[in-house]
Amino acid sequence: MNGRERIALAMQHKEADRVPVMCQLALGHYFLNAGLKPHEIWFTSEGFAEALVRMQRRYRFDGILVNLPGRPRDVLRQIKKVEEIKKGEVVTWRNGHVTLIPWDDNAQYVYTARPELQPRADLKTLDPDHLENVDQFVGYVWNTYHIPWLEGKNDSAPLSEIPDYFLDTIDLVRAKTNGEVSVHGETFSPFTHYLELIGYQNAIIGLIKYKEKVKALLDRLTEASIAWAVGQAKRGVDAVLISSAFAGGGFISPKMYAEYVVPFESRVVDAVKKFNIPVYTHTCGKIGDRLELMEQTGTLGIDTLDPHPLGNVELADAKNGVGQRLFLKGNMNSVSILEYTTKEEVLAEASERIQIGKPGGGYILSSACSIAPRVEPWKMELLTPLAEKIGKY
Repeated sequence: MNGRERIALAMQHKEADRVPVMCQLALGHYFLNAGLKPHEIWFTSEGFAEALVRMQRRYRFDGILVNLPGRPRDVLRQIKKVEEIKKGEVVTWRNGHVTLIPWDDNAQYVYTARPELQPRADLKTLDPDHLENVDQFVGYVWNTYHIPWLEGKNDSAPLSEIPDYFLDTIDLVRAKTNGEVSVHGETFSPFTHYLELIGYQNAIIGLIKYKEKVKALLDRLTEASIAWAVGQAKRGVDAVLISSAFAGGGFISPKMYAEYVVPFESRVVDAVKKFNIPVYTHTCGKIGDRLELMEQTGTLGIDTLDPHPLGNVELADAKNGVGQRLFLKGNMNSVSILEYTTKEEVLAEASERIQIGKPGGGYILSSACSIAPRVEPWKMELLTPLAEKIGKY
């Protein structure tokens, strides 16, 4: 049985030959360990696809999450120079903008002062019915698509159609893995789009001060989430992950989750399900009080399941609750994985997760959130052999 088949069965809440293994890696982890230049990974579809596959093969993961859209095909031609400094790579663009890509962290984009470019939208003046020029908000474009500028956008609505190059990385990864590995796409939730458009502080305040306007914005921004999710589903991914990282207990209450997240993520879930593609949800932090609310969106699985200190989910409780109906992925302590110094510590952590999550199927062994950049690769190399040893059905 190959990884694609193994994860497919887990997502159907069925038993495979063993518990599958699939961790999401931080971008900085690729920069440090994939053997490619950071700007090649961040700014080219070919570079990111190669990094994804190299690390999947090294760790023998059963699946790959393609969590960046493909890049404009000629974007490197827009670079004036790339310099290596102590902090990382400094990319200077021909238009004068600068990107710092730390050796172990996400890229940071700095743009020159231009009056037509705005870092964040103003909730007071933004018209939900006129988001045609959403790409003028550099903070939104950069933090949602991680790209300097957006090409190929349909101006009739905010990304109601996606640029074709968005799908290049998926095509490359699928070709490189020959159907042996489960390839998952990712779309940001409408709530994440909203936060990135307005800026976190003002967006959270807006949930109280501008309730109806926020809902109108979420309604329109759901179109962008659906367009990207459906585009990936049509392209043949094996699953779509809805990344709703900022909808945990540290950001909003369960009541707000029910009001501002459930109705809009439900539409994304429904759109993906029309293509008979599994869809699941990634939310960081404290979600122990909203697992049932997450289920109300129609999602088929829940990712991360952060334990203390980042979250509050006990895997056994989740398994005995929503885990009876949804597949579960994660719960290995991401902070502890970074801190562990011995093989025995890593194996003990992973063994406990397998023993709890394994019964009846429906569990994918994974770190709760991303594997941190400075996590030593030898730790990840232990997981699949362990699953082969004690995770058999």
